[in-house]
Amino acid sequence: MPKRVMTGTVVSDKTDKTVVVLVERRVKHPLYGKIIRRSKKYHAHDETNEVRAGETVRIEETKPISKLKTWTVVERIGTRATGRATDDANV
Repeated sequence: MPKRVMTGTVVSDKTDKTVVVLVERRVKHPLYGKIIRRSKKYHAHDETNEVRAGETVRIEETKPISKLKTWTVVERIGTRATGRATDDANV
């Protein structure tokens, strides 16, 4: 059975070797037919701590690493602007 691969946005990188990835999917409402967004957060293993919040990453399913982590970061796809001012701008 192949491993599942998903693409999402990193929302937190505060813990050591772990990132939280928000994966959004679009589904059609069963009664009204409107396309709605459903999202879920996954904890993924980042061995080198190089992924930052706001980046888009691809994660792959793996054997359980800890209580919450069963995914690992495969690659960084790109960055997305978070809309927040950086600390360098305030100096």
